Amino acid sequence: MNTSQNHRFGRLVGGLIAAWFVGVVSASALSIFKEGPVPAGAAAFSPIVVFLVWFGVSPAFRQFILSLDVRILTALQSWRVAGFTFVVAAAYGILPKAFALPAGWGDLAIGLTAPLVAHYLVKPEHKLSFIAWQTAGILDLAMAVTLGVLASPRIQVLGNGLTTEPLTVPLSVIPTFAVPVVVIFHIICIAHAGHLEVTSGVTLRGRETTQPLPQAR
Repeated sequence: MNTSQNHRFGRLVGGLIAAWFVGVVSASALSIFKEGPVPAGAAAFSPIVVFLVWFGVSPAFRQFILSLDVRILTALQSWRVAGFTFVVAAAYGILPKAFALPAGWGDLAIGLTAPLVAHYLVKPEHKLSFIAWQTAGILDLAMAVTLGVLASPRIQVLGNGLTTEPLTVPLSVIPTFAVPVVVIFHIICIAHAGHLEVTSGVTLRGRETTQPLPQAR
């Protein structure tokens, strides 16, 4: 892919992310996710579906995605240490513990280990460990969203009287915007690892390599 096409995709994707952010903030402020016809779970899931479809049907977009630096995408997962606020909210009886504690501690674990993974595991010889960590990050988010839905005012299966209703702006931006974005980051990193072969001295950045590691005898 030439540089100009890369830049065009970059501007397009940046614009779509900005539009989605404005949309979810506006919807949250208008209580659309809480009282309206669109549940927060659908808001979290739909961008991921759009990305997967686009990635699958467009070779140009797929090539752009595979040109991204997964070291940066992995390091960006560090923001998930902010999930500790869920633990604090559970301690003060603001959010149900059945949701907030697994979601908060899981995010904290991923956020604290993200810099280490970005530094040490973003190498083809650590591909399986890299994929395992990325998969763990997705499973953590899937668990958090599932528990959040079960503890929501619409369903309220969990929580012992508490619900996720306090997740209003700005906290509502986490499940409706941040979660799909970081899930997509995880998917991109796994796709990178799946497209690369084990090579010596080359990080997972989507570049072609010419020095394969010797096969074990």
